[in-house]
Amino acid sequence: MNKFDIAGHRKIWFLISLLVIIPGIICMFVKGFNFGIDFTGGTIIDLKFEQPVSIQQVRTSMSKYGLEGSTIQLTGSTDAASDATVSDSLMIRTTDLEEEQRKDVMATIREDCGDYQVMREEKVGATIGGELIENAVLALLVSWGLIILYVAYRFEWRFGVAAVLALVHDILVVLAFFAFTQRQVDSSFIAALLTIVGYSINDTIVIFDRIRENMRLHFRRGGDINQLVNTSVYQTLTRSLYTVFTVLFTTAALYFFGGETTKDFAFALLVGFASGAYSSIFIASPIWILLRNHADGKHQTAVKAAAAK
Repeated sequence: MNKFDIAGHRKIWFLISLLVIIPGIICMFVKGFNFGIDFTGGTIIDLKFEQPVSIQQVRTSMSKYGLEGSTIQLTGSTDAASDATVSDSLMIRTTDLEEEQRKDVMATIREDCGDYQVMREEKVGATIGGELIENAVLALLVSWGLIILYVAYRFEWRFGVAAVLALVHDILVVLAFFAFTQRQVDSSFIAALLTIVGYSINDTIVIFDRIRENMRLHFRRGGDINQLVNTSVYQTLTRSLYTVFTVLFTTAALYFFGGETTKDFAFALLVGFASGAYSSIFIASPIWILLRNHADGKHQTAVKAAAAK
């Protein structure tokens, strides 16, 4: 006998999600997002140093001006015999800098890292941002549509709708956390969202597949739909927990021990994977119950109306 009625307490799970999503939506409109260079434009600088330098040296210098999140890449040849993490040339991609701030930053880099020549310095526009957003939205809409079609073919359309609504839940949760924390939104954030969609739908389909397997036997024994979902969730719970803890551990390692440029990407994955595990267990199946109960209610009403005639 199940110790906890997951399906029966669905209003609690919906309320918990709404307590995150609704304030998040409000925050999106009030504070907006902290868009990175990919969306807002910025400055690209190529430097050639007299002596090899490391990315961390340059990042430490830029951190004095709050620019530690800038993208810094080695572009010159590295000395593999000694240290492949240093080079005499690198490229900096950072936010749009005012002339005085740019001079201060460049002077600090020269002071901390040695003399250099500026090989290229240019401002980039934000046109890529609009294209990224359009492509990301299109990718999400196409993936959601194909998921509904596939799940409707393999299961039934209510499973597909429930799965997509759970994915929308996960996307909104991640957006809410980025609005709350004002972490930078850039091209890697888009990649994180698409990764989260793939992870979350896989976990949801595993539970739905078990529900489908149990339906025929369960209803033949006179069980109700809540008991069916509870049984199916508990049968797959061990697998779900193993999966989520594995990905959370590895993503946490990327967040805490990776570089500065991967922290926002890893943070999005941490929130998204946790939300995906939550929605697969507590959101997707209860939504399916509501859709099925609604359909059954309409069917019973139609039957009663036909009998009355």
